[in-house]
Amino acid sequence: MICAYTLRRWDDLTAAVASVRAQSVTASDIIVVIDHNEELLERSLSSFSDAVVVPNAGKPGLSGARNTGVERATGDVVFFLDDDARAQPDWLAHMLAHYADPAVQGVGGAALPRWPEQGARSGRPSWFPPEFDWVIGCSYIGLPTSVGPVRNPIGAGMSIRRSAFATVGGFSDGLGRVGSIPLGCEETEFGIRLRRDVADAVILYEPAAVVLHGVTPDRITWRYYRRRCFSEGISKAVVARRVGQESALEAEKAYVRHVLPRAVRRDLRHPRTWGRAAMVLVGVLFTVAGYGRGAIARATP
Repeated sequence: MICAYTLRRWDDLTAAVASVRAQSVTASDIIVVIDHNEELLERSLSSFSDAVVVPNAGKPGLSGARNTGVERATGDVVFFLDDDARAQPDWLAHMLAHYADPAVQGVGGAALPRWPEQGARSGRPSWFPPEFDWVIGCSYIGLPTSVGPVRNPIGAGMSIRRSAFATVGGFSDGLGRVGSIPLGCEETEFGIRLRRDVADAVILYEPAAVVLHGVTPDRITWRYYRRRCFSEGISKAVVARRVGQESALEAEKAYVRHVLPRAVRRDLRHPRTWGRAAMVLVGVLFTVAGYGRGAIARATP
């Protein structure tokens, strides 16, 4: 399933669909969900004749679009690919292999950044710490380096048993992106509910299942970094309200205690990376500030 909302990503969307067509394992259906954009819907209907193209039947945003796609899916496993991501040819095969184990309810893959290649903003910025690649929707230092259980997958390239949705419901409204507003955590909240409500459920991270996730020039700016960290904090506060603080922040506590201190120590060893060490601290501060803002909003009648 691929969800899309803007014509500005048309070339990315066509590349994403093509990458699914090129898989070594044939998908039973290619579902393209268009999020409340009539022009994009009409163009997709005329261009993707081999796909099931449908409008988002729910509220605007990624959660509603994904839920619409799940309702149209017919396969035992639903695979999710972002409209600006390109799946490697063995992406489906690597994830699908794990579903031979009935305990496995979800499998997520690695999302590697596809940095801008031209202009002043090209490649990874020297100040951008790899521990914060989640800011651009990609895998980051701190995730497992081999197959292992995780709380939730990365949304750019993931899969979930279709039967799980009948048990725990769909992705929650009020979480996830709406257009370009950089909220998130819908996969986090869903993964927590999945492991809570399905006995012995396991969600795996499979780093061999790779998608290349597009990074636009506007997402490698200080402004976007700050905004995305703050929004992540707000989203985490919403998740904590819905599933409890302990479940919502379990992985984040380990990340802050162990992963980020190592990053700061590494980058303080050389003057040329002091700025990157500072950005780790800045990222933490803005995320915490966002969480505080979300918690205050929760407490306000």
